[in-house]
Amino acid sequence: MPSQHQTAIVTGASRGIGRAIALKAAAAGYHICVNYARNEAAAADVVAAIERAGGHARAVQADVSREADILRLFEAADRELPPLGALINNAGIVAPPARVDQMDHARLERMFTTNITGPFLCAREAVKRLSTKYGGAGGVIVNLSSVAAKLGSANEYVDYAASKAAIDTLTKGLAMEVAEEGIRVNAVRPGVIRTEIHASGGQPDRVDRVKAMVPMRRGGEAEEVADVVLWLMSPQSSYVTGSLIDVSGGR
Repeated sequence: MPSQHQTAIVTGASRGIGRAIALKAAAAGYHICVNYARNEAAAADVVAAIERAGGHARAVQADVSREADILRLFEAADRELPPLGALINNAGIVAPPARVDQMDHARLERMFTTNITGPFLCAREAVKRLSTKYGGAGGVIVNLSSVAAKLGSANEYVDYAASKAAIDTLTKGLAMEVAEEGIRVNAVRPGVIRTEIHASGGQPDRVDRVKAMVPMRRGGEAEEVADVVLWLMSPQSSYVTGSLIDVSGGR
């Protein structure tokens, strides 16, 4: 498992899949930088849970749609935590269901800035710290994509699906760029998972409504996704890079 003196930055770690990843990565030995955009109380709860279990964590507010916030996030981790060992690009948004011909510019700009530009900039900052080219010791980047990238999400959120397809391409391309620099880059593509993101997109009952479309006939849990992310962060996946792993119940 990782050194007791490495940090994992988990974006969007105050809830859902990000929270589950932060808790499991802390249990595996990482110091955790718990990033959150707005819910300070939820982030503080994650930090408290980690510390009660004997781990180490620090909450840092940063909106990943803003470059200045991303720079501040990484600078805070540099200043207050051990050297970076892993970036988990988890933060993302979804919007209420709509057809493409109903989407306005403001929606698309918000979606793509948060879900594409933010992860690109976070990956850039992580590479500058992890890459042996920059004097780093190597490390891992795990991007959270979605099976929506291959399904398209017609009549719901094609924009979200397109943003996650971009994350798949980022994963493939970046993995090849930094493979010789000690960095492994992979993506996990969750399916229908029971998290708060559905409510934020105006569909709090979405998991129960669509679970019949899943071959396993159920929604997944955040912890099931986190387990795969933790494997990708571990030495057990040392020969895995540029991979897209579906956690979707067969969908």
